[in-house]
Amino acid sequence: METIEQILESKNIRVTAMRMLIYKFLVEKEVAVTLSDIENAFEKADRTTLYRTIKTFEEKDIVHQIDDGTGITKYALCEKDCNCEIETDLHLHFHCTNCNKTICLTENKIPKITVPDGFISENVNLVVKGICDKCSG
Repeated sequence: METIEQILESKNIRVTAMRMLIYKFLVEKEVAVTLSDIENAFEKADRTTLYRTIKTFEEKDIVHQIDDGTGITKYALCEKDCNCEIETDLHLHFHCTNCNKTICLTENKIPKITVPDGFISENVNLVVKGICDKCSG
């Protein structure tokens, strides 16, 4: 099993204590998190450092951004070997309207979507909304 240091180094990310802590926090969460969730978990950390870490993780395909329709951007860890490419790496997300949690449904890939000539796809987002297994019962 790869260590956090190895994962960050494999993505050409300089290993720092804060980056390791944030990565560990994301691994321990089974749902997508907001920047506020990260700030609350690391209250004594500089907000700029937290923001830059998430942006670095996003640029290096460690996390992906989720727009679940709530108006608040959420972040979740990418799968191993993910490049966040539209053709191969995109998956469904599920947003629970009861507990407001959003989870990745990585086993459910978004099928290839073709757009008309002259159009350029930059992102695809498919969110299923409903009640999660914990809330339903």
